[in-house]
Amino acid sequence: MALSEHEQRLLDQLEQQLHAEDPKFANSMATPAGTGISTRRIVLGALVAVAGIGLLLGGVASNTPFSTVLGILGFLVMGAGVYYATTRGKRGSRPNSPASRKEREASSSKNFMSNLENKWDERKRDQ
Repeated sequence: MALSEHEQRLLDQLEQQLHAEDPKFANSMATPAGTGISTRRIVLGALVAVAGIGLLLGGVASNTPFSTVLGILGFLVMGAGVYYATTRGKRGSRPNSPASRKEREASSSKNFMSNLENKWDERKRDQ
């Protein structure tokens, strides 16, 4: 259900106030667009997991020489379906050029180091 213009303005004002009062918390709560788990992945993963459960039960119930292999295969298919359903896709991935890779590595290491430094400083202040 879409928000009315008045509700959207109020929401924008609340968001601006939150960013002004506590920018660290606001940034931690912000999620980039398109990074959520898609419904398609959940449904497809669930279907694969159900097929894996079927293979597993078929392997357990049968008295053939390959029943153990069928049970193991069913377990692996079931695990793959659950893994696929719970992971996020690679939407909007950047090109793998050497320049962009170096930029990502530099920015991620800077962010990582600055986060560690901030945590260290907070612990020192608390003591």
